Amino acid sequence: MTFPAMRMRRLRRNESLRALVRETVLSPGDLIYPLFICPGKGVRSPVSSMPGVFNLSVDEAVCEAEEAAQLGIAGLLLFGLPESKDEQGTGAWEEKGIVQQALRALKQSPAAKKLVLIADVCLCEYTSHGHCGVVVKAGDGYDVDNDPTLELLARTAVSQAKAGADVVAPSDMMDGRVAAIRAALDAAGLAQTPILSYASKFASAFYGPFREAADSAPQFGDRRSYQMDGANLREAMREIELDLEEGADMILMKPAMPYLDVVHAARERFGVPMGAYQVSGEYSMLHAAFQKGWLDQNRAMLESLVGIRRAGADFIVTYFAKDAARLLRSA
Repeated sequence: MTFPAMRMRRLRRNESLRALVRETVLSPGDLIYPLFICPGKGVRSPVSSMPGVFNLSVDEAVCEAEEAAQLGIAGLLLFGLPESKDEQGTGAWEEKGIVQQALRALKQSPAAKKLVLIADVCLCEYTSHGHCGVVVKAGDGYDVDNDPTLELLARTAVSQAKAGADVVAPSDMMDGRVAAIRAALDAAGLAQTPILSYASKFASAFYGPFREAADSAPQFGDRRSYQMDGANLREAMREIELDLEEGADMILMKPAMPYLDVVHAARERFGVPMGAYQVSGEYSMLHAAFQKGWLDQNRAMLESLVGIRRAGADFIVTYFAKDAARLLRSA
């Protein structure tokens, strides 16, 4: 049928009809909330470039987690800010490391036990040089040495899983890290711990505010020798395929909005649980527009998240998690 017999607007006349035929659904259970854990007690230090985001001491993180659980949010992604840093990032795998402390405390909270606790596995927050692995001299400069880094990442993942992480999430982009982590977890009796691999993590300008929040900016150079070139879609599919072959249980795409084509291509090709990370720059960019009055905050926030879900993400890591969950629950 064609117009006038066929009228597409018939099913848009009111919210009840629109809801009935809605193809993509967003719920609080689709959201993962990132937290930045720092030393101290009663600490709630605002991140200047990310309105509404804080560096939190363990006790404050537990309070935040309990609120997230009450809102029906699926889980947390934990990042750590250690008291001190060194060349190898030893704070990442210490038994009393800041993320390990937070994991144990969260496991003691009845409300927080409802959440999936995901520990980010990387060294950049813990190294004095701010890179994601072991740095070596290379020609006139420096580079991250891939293979020695794998052992340190594996030690970190095992330490986090022993402390209570439900999922470990390597974000470093070293070659072979999923296989190294899987072998180490299995050898430690942690065969049931799943790996969420940041399988295609691009060298993006949209990470800037995160580096303030996590105090993880490189002290020299950049991360383009290990994070992906933003121009490469086919390479992203190869990265994902290799990580799945090495034992990844789930994959995560980062960033989200500038790379929705990558999210969609991965959804079409791989039948595994898949998430996307709405990164700090996406969040801060939207907030800047909100503060200027250029965008309606609630509508733009939800539209950005629905777009990521529509592209194919099963779940979304987002700093909007609490605000979005409140809106979704009140709808």
